[in-house]
Amino acid sequence: MSHSDSSAKLRPVESMTSGVPATDGAGVRMTRLIGTSQLDQIDPFLLLDVFQTDNPDDYIAGFPSHPHRGFETVTYMFAGQMRHKDNAGHEGLIGPGGIQWMTAGRGIVHSELPEQEDGLMWGTQLWVNLPSSEKMTAPAYREFAAGQLPREKRDGDIEVIVIAGVTSQGTIGAVTDRPTDPLYLDVRLPEAACFRETVAPTHGAFIYVLAGSICVASNQPGASSVVDAGSLAILGEGSAVEVKGEGTANRFLLIAGRTINEPIARGGPFVMNTDDELRQAFSDYQSGKF
Repeated sequence: MSHSDSSAKLRPVESMTSGVPATDGAGVRMTRLIGTSQLDQIDPFLLLDVFQTDNPDDYIAGFPSHPHRGFETVTYMFAGQMRHKDNAGHEGLIGPGGIQWMTAGRGIVHSELPEQEDGLMWGTQLWVNLPSSEKMTAPAYREFAAGQLPREKRDGDIEVIVIAGVTSQGTIGAVTDRPTDPLYLDVRLPEAACFRETVAPTHGAFIYVLAGSICVASNQPGASSVVDAGSLAILGEGSAVEVKGEGTANRFLLIAGRTINEPIARGGPFVMNTDDELRQAFSDYQSGKF
């Protein structure tokens, strides 16, 4: 790590949320952390849902065919399997540790259905906004099984799965070529170990703790923040993040993306810039143009 990096302004925790219960699709139960009345967005991120249950009634119906336009969906599975199909003839299976980065662009209709009838189903779905210049781009998929995702080992038995972006140690993630220049890291952090990563000042950023407990440092004395499993921490301004493991086995997602700073018109599965564009999206979908 360079000397300049060690003197970077640390991004403190601005606020935290544990989300709200929600249902989506055909009744899938989940916790919604971004996209609620408490937390509308963290530009460029529009929604974050976490589903974690071993009760099949909570997930078995899945997400039957539904449309999207104007943004990207990122589905990351920790346990269980989700099969997806779309109206362009694409079909795939996201297994444990696998990720799908789908660009809905100008329009896609797809379904996401569990490939199991019992056992733990645990994963997240993140919605990443697209700038106006990219909203009507062609739909696309990037899919990676667990074994295809780059992994980085750091001192102190720290393990980092690099889903998107490039780390300060030079590991290039599976996904790199997106308009918001995202950083998406899955970090396993032992007790008392310290993880530090560069996060561009141009980016909105947050941490979601999957297991254990972590402490996010701040340059202000006494202003560090403990974040427990199930909580999301919105990060303030700065150019680096420093996290210490508090529990015995800690795991968290560090996610950041370049802010878009454009008007947002949201209507269910469509995210555009104006109400007119939103009406056009509904009209195009209803007239079979997706």
